[in-house]
Amino acid sequence: MEAGVACKLNYPTWIESERFGRNSTGSLRFGQIAKQEHKARLVVSAHFPVLTSSNWFRSVSFEVSCSSSKNFSASTIETGSVHAPYDEALVLKNKSLEVEPYLNGHSIYLVGLMGSGKTTVGKILSNVLSYSFCDSDALIEQEVNGMSVAEIFKLHGERFFRKKETEVLQRLSSKKQLVVSTGGGAVVWDVNWDYMQKKGIVVWLDVPLEALAQRIAAVGTHSRPLLHYEHGDPYTKALKRLSYLLELRGKNYAKANARVSLEEIAGKLGYRDVSDLTPTEIAIEALQQIEGYLKEEGGMVIAGL
Repeated sequence: MEAGVACKLNYPTWIESERFGRNSTGSLRFGQIAKQEHKARLVVSAHFPVLTSSNWFRSVSFEVSCSSSKNFSASTIETGSVHAPYDEALVLKNKSLEVEPYLNGHSIYLVGLMGSGKTTVGKILSNVLSYSFCDSDALIEQEVNGMSVAEIFKLHGERFFRKKETEVLQRLSSKKQLVVSTGGGAVVWDVNWDYMQKKGIVVWLDVPLEALAQRIAAVGTHSRPLLHYEHGDPYTKALKRLSYLLELRGKNYAKANARVSLEEIAGKLGYRDVSDLTPTEIAIEALQQIEGYLKEEGGMVIAGL
């Protein structure tokens, strides 16, 4: 029987085929199949949950049923799950539309250790929300005659840099509809929290230390002044310093309104390594965490709803 043959195929081979119609309820309806020996006409249907921004993961459950016009009632011939494709850009856009009414124009401040992807994820969020993007380190560099962060640390010291960082955050705090990528140490000074949470929501990008060390080692440590205190190869230097900084700042990062754990996202999506995650997938999770926070009573008050 052809239906039986179809069910033995690798599921993505036939489920993803554009030859089959798909309707809004998440069902696929296969064309009628004629069994040559008895001319029995069969209809095979596959039913899937509707894809929403809260159900965007790749593992999708399904049920395949078979019915016939020859006095056979519909019966389930296969159940299971498939690794279903999804349009992450569409999921991101849909989630942004869901979050916007709760966000109410409030700014988003991304915090996290160096190399955690604050700038990359921040630009994705600002684009989908139609917000302006700001990199606090870049704004500080502009104020100090284009001098790089590494040069500022070398010539003026960390305390000078931190003061400039606070000045920048103070100015940004009076504005709305911003996505701000902050420096890794912005969470240390309490006054910075006052500015970030004045009209904003703080989101912590929590990335495993080993993954951060690999990222930093791959691009070099010369632009990371706080890594110059360590010795060894780039990976070892990065891992040692990051471990120290997380121990020092961990409680500060935990004060964020929302936490985006790359390990948790990877687990949901079935990835073995967080390095397999795309920036868009991380941005989707950020919006989900922001929405969850704002739907809570405390978050709604902060958002003015």
